[in-house]
Amino acid sequence: MEGKPVSASFIIDQVVEVFPNDLNPHGTLFGGRVMQIVDTLAAIVAKRHTGKVCVTLGIDSVRFVNPARRGDILVCMASVNRTWHTSMEVGVKVIAEDFRTLEHKDILSAYFTFVAVDDDNKPIEIVPVIPETPEQIRRFDEADVRRKHRLGKN
Repeated sequence: MEGKPVSASFIIDQVVEVFPNDLNPHGTLFGGRVMQIVDTLAAIVAKRHTGKVCVTLGIDSVRFVNPARRGDILVCMASVNRTWHTSMEVGVKVIAEDFRTLEHKDILSAYFTFVAVDDDNKPIEIVPVIPETPEQIRRFDEADVRRKHRLGKN
């Protein structure tokens, strides 16, 4: 089965503004709201890679690093890190940009596992991902370590 390069499906600079209804009582972005954004983004990347419907199997290593506040611009990035037979890991990173100062701060990073499914919601084989840059090769290798740990195959 022929593979696809990471660049064929990655998304960078998906931009979302933080509005008042996105805030918790502390005046910071609800964690659930940012998770909704990144789950949707990761699903789009998975779908672009496979050309199939993909469902979220799990989310590993979610890290909320800093809070986002009203008016911040969220810059979201996602790419397929690695594929296996019927599943894949999609890495997501979110940065908040203060629109007044243009300063950036990391908000979140997470690893999503997706499975491609057929019309009967049965897992189907997906095309391999081909890492092209040293950074993509590093993420490719690290994804396999995370998977083995998750499956108890240390």
